[in-house]
Amino acid sequence: MTERMTGAQALVRALEHMDVDTVFGIPGGAILPAYDPLYDSTKVRHVLVRHEQGAGHAAEGYAQATGRVGVCMATSGPGATNLVTPIADAYMDSVPIVAITGQVASAAIGTDAFQEADISGITMPITKHNFLVTDAADIPRTIMEAFHIASTGRPGPVLVDISKDALQADTDFHWPPTMQLPGYRPVTRPHSKQIREAAKLIAEAKRPVLYVGGGVHKARASAELFRLAELTSIPVVTTLMARGTFPDSHPQHMGMPGMHGSVSAVGALQKSDLLIGLGVRFDDRVTGELSSFAPGAKVVHADIDPAEISKNRHADVPIVGDCKEVIGDLIAAIEASGQKGDYSAWWSMLNAIKQTYPLGYDEFEDGSLAPQYVMERLSAIAGPDTYYVAGVGQHQMWASQFIDYENPGTFINSGGLGTMGFAVPAAMGAKMGRPESTVWAIDGDGCFQMTNQELATCALEGVPIKIAVINNGNLGMVRQWQTLFYDQRYSNTNLQTTRRIPDFVKLADAYGCVGLRCERPEDVDATIKKAMEINDVPVVVDFVVHQDAMVWPMVAAGTSNDDIKIARHMAPKWSEDE
Repeated sequence: MTERMTGAQALVRALEHMDVDTVFGIPGGAILPAYDPLYDSTKVRHVLVRHEQGAGHAAEGYAQATGRVGVCMATSGPGATNLVTPIADAYMDSVPIVAITGQVASAAIGTDAFQEADISGITMPITKHNFLVTDAADIPRTIMEAFHIASTGRPGPVLVDISKDALQADTDFHWPPTMQLPGYRPVTRPHSKQIREAAKLIAEAKRPVLYVGGGVHKARASAELFRLAELTSIPVVTTLMARGTFPDSHPQHMGMPGMHGSVSAVGALQKSDLLIGLGVRFDDRVTGELSSFAPGAKVVHADIDPAEISKNRHADVPIVGDCKEVIGDLIAAIEASGQKGDYSAWWSMLNAIKQTYPLGYDEFEDGSLAPQYVMERLSAIAGPDTYYVAGVGQHQMWASQFIDYENPGTFINSGGLGTMGFAVPAAMGAKMGRPESTVWAIDGDGCFQMTNQELATCALEGVPIKIAVINNGNLGMVRQWQTLFYDQRYSNTNLQTTRRIPDFVKLADAYGCVGLRCERPEDVDATIKKAMEINDVPVVVDFVVHQDAMVWPMVAAGTSNDDIKIARHMAPKWSEDE
């Protein structure tokens, strides 16, 4: 059925047809025509954020918590460029979002008009695809295509930039439009020959490892992964982006690999003779010095994005396909072969490493609070059904190490881009996507000051997230590097928040939230429990921790994983017969 309406009305109607229930954004001149029909929509809730970066991260948090496409909206020029960071973040972590931006009138494009920026050109390297729409008739089809591209294949961000005159012009609206994406055909079904080859290598291996990345969660394949692991008895490591995809409590779980991974996970990769990489990128934070990474291992690499296969490490068996399909087919092939490897010696070695080098931390003689203890108690009290959303830095690593993740998707963080300021707006988006769930943002005092203005949005919109600010008075991870590599020359990392500038409790109160402070280990449980009891407004907890707490283990950037340190100047003793 065809209906006459403006391009702006067609945009809102298309969003309604795509079952969008939440849009995060800020209005401005070029996008203003879209905000008028949005005012009348009974299906789409617009959340007025305090900064466009917050809108983008909130859309990411919503997408990661729900598996649906997150949507953010901004005006032209500075409004659009403020979305660049969250768009880049979503691109690195394969998060499906659609960013809608207003653009100056089509006749003014390229004239350096007021609030003009070539946002399509700017974001071309950091979007899965982007569109510049100058004809109102193209708006419905473009919106449908944008959602399709964002959510299929390897998920990612799509930008739709719409000129103001296209929003104001009249057009005939009909639904559904016909998509025009002739070159876009993501491969989801793996090749059966490659599956057989992978099954053969698994049967022959003596020291295999399931190296599991965020792609397994994106494919909603945690149940299949669990079946594969139990069928084969192969040890499992889960990357930062896959925490919870395989339960921490399972005896086959070796932990998180990488720069701040567990010794057992790093050792498992280094000593393996077969890596079964599922939805992973072989990125530098996991591999360390690439040439020395898992030197004796053959590689099976499965990913939905063919560009990732053999990008960093040659794959002996490359498999292009959706991880849910790949793992399902692998299970069938292994069951059909009737072969099962003997990994008793392998398990003996790994269990010895795991027992000898568990995760641990120092407590402080002056009674100062250890941040790792806060994470342990938060994990125990809030429990595994909580969503934990971390910023970037030491607190992110402690959250990945000392919180127990049992459920897929319950740890949301900025992995690839490492974006400070991610946690608070992303937690807001996650809570709006999962209103029935408890959502804890875990932030550093540095990260928190980048986007804490979204506390106002949370308070006014009735989004009762809880924020644990791990306050060591410093840009902690940078300070750790200055301690280790720059002779303790602490250049511009002291935030002096321990002088209460700002006072996070007063700041929370000013934003209409509840502010709490905890400075002693004996008060941690009571403080967390009090925060858990408050469910009508956001809660900010200022956990004042020791400034010298460090993240261990650690593989220094650019060095071999074999050089992992369990503490300063302390390395594990590797041996072939551990």
